Amino acid sequence: MRNLLVNNANILTMTGGKPYLGSILILDGIIKSIDFKDTDKSMLSKIDDLKIFDAKGNTVMPGLIDAHCHIGMWNESIGFEGEDGNEETDPVTPHLRAIDGIYHDDRYFTEAMMNGITTVVTGPGSANVLGGQFAALNTFGNCVDDMILKAPVAIKAALGENPKAVYSEKKQMPTTRMSIAALIREALYEATDYMNEKENYINDPAENEKPKYDLKLEALIPLLQRKIPLKIHAHRADDIATAIRLKNEFNLWITIEHCTEGHLITDLLIKSNVMVTCGPIISDRSKPELRNLISENAGILSKAGIIVAIITDHPETPIGYLTLSAALAVKAGMDKEDALKSITINAAKVCGIEEYVGSIEVGKHGDLIVIDGELLDISTNVLATIINGEVVYAK
Repeated sequence: MRNLLVNNANILTMTGGKPYLGSILILDGIIKSIDFKDTDKSMLSKIDDLKIFDAKGNTVMPGLIDAHCHIGMWNESIGFEGEDGNEETDPVTPHLRAIDGIYHDDRYFTEAMMNGITTVVTGPGSANVLGGQFAALNTFGNCVDDMILKAPVAIKAALGENPKAVYSEKKQMPTTRMSIAALIREALYEATDYMNEKENYINDPAENEKPKYDLKLEALIPLLQRKIPLKIHAHRADDIATAIRLKNEFNLWITIEHCTEGHLITDLLIKSNVMVTCGPIISDRSKPELRNLISENAGILSKAGIIVAIITDHPETPIGYLTLSAALAVKAGMDKEDALKSITINAAKVCGIEEYVGSIEVGKHGDLIVIDGELLDISTNVLATIINGEVVYAK
């Protein structure tokens, strides 16, 4: 039982409005009430194993979310033995599952918790055109299966120089941007036919042959049904345009990951009604696709009305610097409220997990952090991290 009453809290819900003093009741890991005055006090004595946490007037806000990282896929201080994020033997691997490659005891999960990050959306890298299935995880648990919030939460795709570089060395397709897009189209058309054949067989087995099970194509069906997004790695403006072209061709739910040159094509992003992730912000221009990297990007996009999540892309930027990344975006002109949303509720929306996390609301998971100042102030401390109603870290 994860039953917790957080008392004396200065509650910042991230649903709008200023912080206010109150208490948060979490039952079985789910937020039951965010205003103790509305809770029947007599019921508290009837709750088994109810624990009390005194926030002492400090700010309590929803746990932070890194909407795009690779935590657990590249393990800290190990090298090749801990590198499980890129299967560089086949450019089309949508059936690979991040949860089969994540090392749950990687020290960075603890560092994420200590920095107020309660949810990470992690998965394969960008070596492959279709790299596999991302998962949304809590940052606390005894094994990956205990940590899963939603899996799969997205399918990873990559446009641009990364798959080109990997497979040009192997002298195989793709070696151009044309072939990257062609491979994605081929996989989606095959998956569409496969899905239709399955449906025809289910609806009329007497007249239709049952298709042979195909694990790769099976993995793409939730994508075609718009149950999960295609999480498309795209830095350059032309790659972003290709991603939007694919979205329109197949009626996909997509998100643009990194979106480095988004500030150059803001109108296209608005017209296409896509959500984006920006980052890593703490980065150098280490490759050609990053030549137009600017700190103002996230602010420009959010001011244009685009839903933006700020990400670390861990281990590119260590995951503990998520809040610092948001603070640097504010320094570069992003609205402070938008920056806070970019690592809470908007990050949840980008990943399609807003029904579970991202704000303090009745019915959502009891994922909270207690801080002793404004989150984006570098001197602010995370005093406690609460996941599913359990205090998993206290300073």
